[in-house]
Amino acid sequence: MYHSNETVQRMIEWLERNLSGEPGLLPLSKHVGYSPWYCSALFHQICGVTLRSYVAKRRLTMAALALRDENSRILDVALASGFSSQEALTRAFKEAFGCTPREYKLSPRPLPLFVSHDVFHPWQYAQQYKKGGRDMSKGDLRDARMRVEYIPAHKYMGIWDKVATCYGTFWARHNCDEVCGIIESMTNAAHPVVTPHTAGWHYVNGERHYFYGMGLREDYDGPIPDGFEVREFPGSYYLVFYHPPFDYMEDNGEVMGRVEELAWSYDLSKDHVDPSGLSTAAGAGRFLWNEEACQCYQRHYPEGIGYEVLRPVKVR
Repeated sequence: MYHSNETVQRMIEWLERNLSGEPGLLPLSKHVGYSPWYCSALFHQICGVTLRSYVAKRRLTMAALALRDENSRILDVALASGFSSQEALTRAFKEAFGCTPREYKLSPRPLPLFVSHDVFHPWQYAQQYKKGGRDMSKGDLRDARMRVEYIPAHKYMGIWDKVATCYGTFWARHNCDEVCGIIESMTNAAHPVVTPHTAGWHYVNGERHYFYGMGLREDYDGPIPDGFEVREFPGSYYLVFYHPPFDYMEDNGEVMGRVEELAWSYDLSKDHVDPSGLSTAAGAGRFLWNEEACQCYQRHYPEGIGYEVLRPVKVR
């Protein structure tokens, strides 16, 4: 099972590199070392869509983002996205999104874009390699740390779930492809600090529950997609519990566990000292939690910033 997911992930990565060209089944099969028939059947089984459908949807997404962000002719966008003509793009675009490329270029709106799949996860990596003598990189991991950050007042567009308590249970209750695709179509309206796909936790009757969405620019007054809600939050200091960049496939579970253990058990009545030797609390009892006014954020970019959990605080 795990080997199958890894193989399909290699297919996806190859397809992403070749979307604007000719991502045919034969060269794909040569790349992964299996027959065309096996590649086609395995891809459909793991991803839930055919190879042809995956490529078509990803090309439409490429085209939509180019129409939104680039000052290019529609014909040039069509050809760069792998379509044979402007007419071919227009037919596919209107069928998928209900508007023509020209209409969208003149007035961008939220669209259910099709984001690239990720089908090989850290727990599968661990299961596949733990019996093969491959060493994990636990020796390279660090203890979770804490710093202070200020986030100014901002808008947030999201889905606040009243049942889900984490990423996994949230997506068991919502359509990941649809939600992430809509967010991806609105990245041009994103807040510079609370970026797209910044998720987190809010409190319902004293219990933490999960939300997902994106921060919006303060001047955004465009349409809000169905199922989403916009809320406004005041500026606040946050304690940022973090681990620096790490190997996602090998260490994701360990890193998230370390950071969240520190974040949810942190005692504001004590003066904690960062592993570097410097106190980031600057005096015991300086802060109070501010979670009645602001929500907790989660940043998860393993090879970029690492993993962070942000809990809002106010100065006494």
